[in-house]
Amino acid sequence: MTSPPPELDSIRDALLGARSVLLTSHAHPDGDSLGSQLALGAALRQLGKQVRIIDCDPAPDLYTFLPDLGTIEIADNVTDRFDAVVVLECSSLDRTGLGGLDERPLINIDHHPGNVMYGTLNWHDESACACAELVSELIDTLGVPLTPAMATQLYVAILTDTGSFRHANITPRTFTICQKIAATGINPTDVASQVYNNGSLGRLRLTGMLLERMQLEHVSHLIPDVTIIHGNRVAVLRLNDAMLAEAGCTPDDIEGIVNIPLAARDVQAVVFFKDTGAAMRVSLRSKGSVDVRQVAVSFGGGGHRNAAGLTIEHPSSETDSLVLSRVAAAITDSEP
Repeated sequence: MTSPPPELDSIRDALLGARSVLLTSHAHPDGDSLGSQLALGAALRQLGKQVRIIDCDPAPDLYTFLPDLGTIEIADNVTDRFDAVVVLECSSLDRTGLGGLDERPLINIDHHPGNVMYGTLNWHDESACACAELVSELIDTLGVPLTPAMATQLYVAILTDTGSFRHANITPRTFTICQKIAATGINPTDVASQVYNNGSLGRLRLTGMLLERMQLEHVSHLIPDVTIIHGNRVAVLRLNDAMLAEAGCTPDDIEGIVNIPLAARDVQAVVFFKDTGAAMRVSLRSKGSVDVRQVAVSFGGGGHRNAAGLTIEHPSSETDSLVLSRVAAAITDSEP
């Protein structure tokens, strides 16, 4: 593992000197945000700290098995005083969706490209495959041993944010941490089964509907001036409330479905349009050097090279086409 960054000592000292700590993360929480918050919260409680975890959105049903998930409070504003506020997995403060965080002693811990360094203390490491890698290192620095519950939380965070160890930024550090996690006695196979083999029948029906209606777009059709004839390289999925109702499921059931088309050899990127009525949420996934983060950033979104997202407030057929053309351009840009 690499040498600890100098910011880590400052963050450790700030947390050791605090009596009350607030933890939060981004809106629409995922496995990494949830697992990172819960594991760090458990570590701080072992040190006798008064810890509260507050998010603006509830966790998807998929993660109900996570230890201590019920300790996370849901609110849209924070008014109480805290000695320290730790913001995890947010490249900017507005990603939390929480009001009342301005003018507070913020500790910003993140691994997303484009972090604007909004904290009083900032630890930004793009080389980490998940925020949980940084949290694990922080827990070690605090001198707190991993419990099986904390290990489960961290493993879910790493497992899901790496796409089951398929995304970029997986390094020896990743597996060193996973070795420590396994040494606590948890069964990684059982944890993975809880994440991937515990969906509803509605999710199964919805997956079939989405794949049946999936479009496969030629890059040459999306960018007319491309001279090389590519195969079916962009998979397009579309979801609306009527499909959810027909399948008998909720928005929580769509977690992870966006990754399925990447199993096909010829698919280099996936665009998943989710019509929420007032806005269109778009999830982007890709393989290898295809950089969909830059596509998301061009629309005010963000994420990682192979996994990103954005929201279109006033969707139209023109904006849909623009998203697809930029994804196609990302594919051509990635080729020699």
